[in-house]
Amino acid sequence: MTLFVKICGLKTTETVQAAAAAGANAIGFNFYPPSPRYLAPEDAGALAAAAPPQILRVAVMLRPGQSQWDEVYAGFKPDCLQADADSLARLALPPGMRALPVYRDHEEFHPNDVPPGTCCLFEGGVSGSGQRPNWERAAMLARGAQVVLAGGLDPGNVGDAVRRVRPWGVDVSSGVESAPGVKDSAKVSAFVRAARRAESAQR
Repeated sequence: MTLFVKICGLKTTETVQAAAAAGANAIGFNFYPPSPRYLAPEDAGALAAAAPPQILRVAVMLRPGQSQWDEVYAGFKPDCLQADADSLARLALPPGMRALPVYRDHEEFHPNDVPPGTCCLFEGGVSGSGQRPNWERAAMLARGAQVVLAGGLDPGNVGDAVRRVRPWGVDVSSGVESAPGVKDSAKVSAFVRAARRAESAQR
């Protein structure tokens, strides 16, 4: 298995290209307006065009309604929608559209809440805050699901996260920024390198 690496919250051509050059599998664009990482769908579409076609383009949304999703899809045409698991269940998605359901860590969360084999994102209690989920619960979840681990990851700790949780993938946003919403290309590259080193050490 090759570790899936996603760089989220991109806002510039430079950092899109940095993610691609580093070997990221996916790039995410944020469509939650209060976030400093928010982009209009058309702007995200223009940035995504700078990435190679094999990179997965992900629309990242927080509890979207159907009209919000329809607007993002019309302007961006993503390959995948990442959103709350309960919201995804209520949305009508185009045929063939991939979905990445989001589950957030809290004391009442149990890995059995997620159907076995599900490909999902598991993060801290508040999206976009850099809050780290409980890695022990994440590891339990990763035994039965394809977990993309997110929340509080950065170039310095992603290797430890890969070794301890053994996730299907990792996702980073604030951990590769120089300021809120401002990605650092060097940190993006360092994050992917560290994740890949940890992956190689497990083989």
